[in-house]
Amino acid sequence: MEKFITLTSTVVPLPIENVDTDQIIPARFLKATDKSGFGDNLFADWRYDKDGSPKADFVLNNATFSGSILVAGKNFGSGSSREHAAWAIDGYGFKVVVSSFFADIFQNNALNNGVLPVVVSTEFLAEIFESVNANPASTLTIDLLNQMITSNAGGKSETFAINAYKKECLLNGLDDIDYLLSKKTQTEEYEKARI
Repeated sequence: MEKFITLTSTVVPLPIENVDTDQIIPARFLKATDKSGFGDNLFADWRYDKDGSPKADFVLNNATFSGSILVAGKNFGSGSSREHAAWAIDGYGFKVVVSSFFADIFQNNALNNGVLPVVVSTEFLAEIFESVNANPASTLTIDLLNQMITSNAGGKSETFAINAYKKECLLNGLDDIDYLLSKKTQTEEYEKARI
């Protein structure tokens, strides 16, 4: 995984509440066993007509909005526990998803795949949507080290919570296996001391 320390980016607004994992990546795309290509099918049923042509009114098909931060409505990632939802978000190029609430399993799957879910207050989320709709070039800055999100248009910031272990993994670009391997010497020394 890539190291994540800070990120400043424009955002893609998705002000829809209760987005479940079947809407993020429909079940018919779950046959693959590796992560490649999932970004192409992110929000497929909202993004494409039945003939495969892009729906002009869906935000991912609107050139006005771009960036590596997805800002979503409350209760993002509910439904089934499919890890493919995190694969699709990462595969599309999003590094951060901001919402006022995430489903627990989605939140863990996102962190395990290098996508940072940032929980903000309902009020701050509304301000972000207002700012982006007023000026699509407005940006957010995510500072993982200090656990701070800043709306650069108005300068308002909020802190966000993250599991300390997952924070360490993201800051150092480690997945769970990489983390264990990074502790190999200490583990071996511990084992030798116990013999």
